[in-house]
Amino acid sequence: MLEDRLRAAGCVFPEEEAALLRAAARDDDDLERMVAARVAGTPVEVVVGSVVLHGTRVVVAPGVFVPRRRTTLVVRLGAAGLGPGDLVVDLCCGTGAVGAALAGAVPGLVVHAADLDPAAVRCARRNLPPGRVHKGDLYDALPAALRGRFALLAVNAPYVPTEALALLPPEARLHEPALALDGGADGLVVQRRVVAGAPAWLAPGGRLVLETSAAQAPATRALMRAAGLAATVHRDEDLDATVVVGALSG
Repeated sequence: MLEDRLRAAGCVFPEEEAALLRAAARDDDDLERMVAARVAGTPVEVVVGSVVLHGTRVVVAPGVFVPRRRTTLVVRLGAAGLGPGDLVVDLCCGTGAVGAALAGAVPGLVVHAADLDPAAVRCARRNLPPGRVHKGDLYDALPAALRGRFALLAVNAPYVPTEALALLPPEARLHEPALALDGGADGLVVQRRVVAGAPAWLAPGGRLVLETSAAQAPATRALMRAAGLAATVHRDEDLDATVVVGALSG
């Protein structure tokens, strides 16, 4: 039985994954190919080629960070107060899932995205307008004309401390790039750069919405306050999600 094969391979939710694989398979041979890949450890989202974040289905590609359900909190908090025509950016975008979900939640947004990883940029251009997905290092990737104009910086930067990478599930350790996971010695190396640059790119009253961990949230909030942002911590226990929001005075 398919569910038994997935359970024996260590899948935590074999019934849910079996349903996803059956729905995605074109025929029995395709189903067997996908099951074999999943049993071998490939993330189920990569096997089926997509994932849903906050009601928006996005393409997932091999070697690109897989969006997690907890990042729904970034989308939910980020979308609040936005309207048509507002400029937003999905920074460290990976698949571009956050930007795509924001566009789905608030019609009329002008969504940009950026990532350093060429594979991520290629994938994000399948989920967002290709001309608005930029390759480069954080803010350096963005068009200079957008400086000081963003209503929202939505960011899921890597925040796993380097020493903790070995403790991640095999799906992450073996199938996702370290670039998307490794946050340096304390997990905050990339966050520091994101926060430091945010005030220059935000419009008056704009917000930085940054995913972090529960343990790191006080340090993330302190970084934002030191940068002149009014910072608040938000926690959703059901999602096991922690997000810090920093607002630039208007």
